[in-house]
Amino acid sequence: MWHVIVALLLLLLLVLLPPHIHGGTTSSFMRNGYATDPLPLEAFPPPPGDNAPEQVHITQGDMVGRGMIISWVTPLLRHPNVVWYWKHGHDHEVHRVHSTVTSYRYYNYTSGYLHHATIKGLEYDTKYTYILGKGNSTRRFWFTTPPKVGPDVPYTFGVIGDLGQTPDSNQTLEHYLANPKKGQAVILAGDLSYADDHPNHDQRRWDTYGRFVEKSAAYQPWIWAAGNHEIDFDVDIGEYTPFKPYKKRYHVPYRVSGSTSPLWYSIKRASAYIIVLSSYSAYGKYTPQYQWLQQELPKVNRAETPWLIVIVHSPWYNSNGYHYMEGESMRVMFESWLVEYKVDIVFAGHVHSYERSYRYSNVKYNITNEACAPVKDQSAPVYITIGDGGNMEGIADHFIVPQPDYSAFREASFGHGILEIKNRTHAQWTWTRNQNNAAVPSDSAWFYNRYWYPVDESS
Repeated sequence: MWHVIVALLLLLLLVLLPPHIHGGTTSSFMRNGYATDPLPLEAFPPPPGDNAPEQVHITQGDMVGRGMIISWVTPLLRHPNVVWYWKHGHDHEVHRVHSTVTSYRYYNYTSGYLHHATIKGLEYDTKYTYILGKGNSTRRFWFTTPPKVGPDVPYTFGVIGDLGQTPDSNQTLEHYLANPKKGQAVILAGDLSYADDHPNHDQRRWDTYGRFVEKSAAYQPWIWAAGNHEIDFDVDIGEYTPFKPYKKRYHVPYRVSGSTSPLWYSIKRASAYIIVLSSYSAYGKYTPQYQWLQQELPKVNRAETPWLIVIVHSPWYNSNGYHYMEGESMRVMFESWLVEYKVDIVFAGHVHSYERSYRYSNVKYNITNEACAPVKDQSAPVYITIGDGGNMEGIADHFIVPQPDYSAFREASFGHGILEIKNRTHAQWTWTRNQNNAAVPSDSAWFYNRYWYPVDESS
């Protein structure tokens, strides 16, 4: 009889106790997880012409969007080092700006001539044409400046991470370019060329990567963040300067935000304030990056730029067995600040799959208490891991089971994201997977601004 009573009591206890609810959705879509070889060097030939400019890419050149950094490489000669540009339809008013020119050596490689020219004083929301080279090597491109910074300015960002230069990488970039939502700028959450995955960090892979992304990066600004594959530190071949190729090739306007390093900086673009951090630079207390972020966050005026976005490489919330908890020490240092200042979204790469979180934080733990689990927090960001650009190391397909409470959606696939800021209160997020050569929208969510409309999106 007693065992019946015990069974009834246990049943009553199960009924009365609130159920433990694990996280959201783990997609059932499965794809091959094996690594994909990079496309051959011959797949990315240089453009025709004598000393033709190549690897053209642009990024915002000032704090508010009225400047543009034009970067390119000439393989043989330093000159011409001039950008000719004009407003669309005003080709009788041609302006010019000269580039600074540099180069570098890495092991047994010597780069071409690396050009960086900053155009200043551009008009907002205006299309410009620009020309590089001369004679039979002249090349023509264009870009459109962003609208003037303001709280209700709509703007659309593409978001890609860990791109590489494989067939999967090419699918990702082609799907982004063909996306009907039409991104106006790209956020690149680190890991560009994967040159360091080749023998002796084959620097030719930096050249082929620059040619590969030119079809987008020469026409709309890419907002660069550095990942672990940009470090290029290798004592075995006598290369002791971290980030040397990346910093030589990819210039950003870090000084305008008071940063002392191109690895962390900020810009305003339309209604967004974007902060780029470096997962692989010192961030402990008293370090330059720590001190910069401590001073940077209070500067953000949410009446001017409501959407506060942070880019890192190593994710802080990741339920994949790959790179699990690698971003933990940075989270411990900075998460409380991001919650205090109501950051809306944090984009990360590194893990070669896709994951979106609910709004959770883990900021109460102080080593003497037991409050060491993430909890719902409507002041916390949504964390999006988008290291699924294509890389060359394969898919990260070892998700932790059960799915943690903080995880809203996850899938082991390649793809890209689109963030459509509608106004100061609403933004729409869509993630599109690469599926058998087709682009398939597979995850979407509305985000409510944490400053102007801090409503629970999951309610």
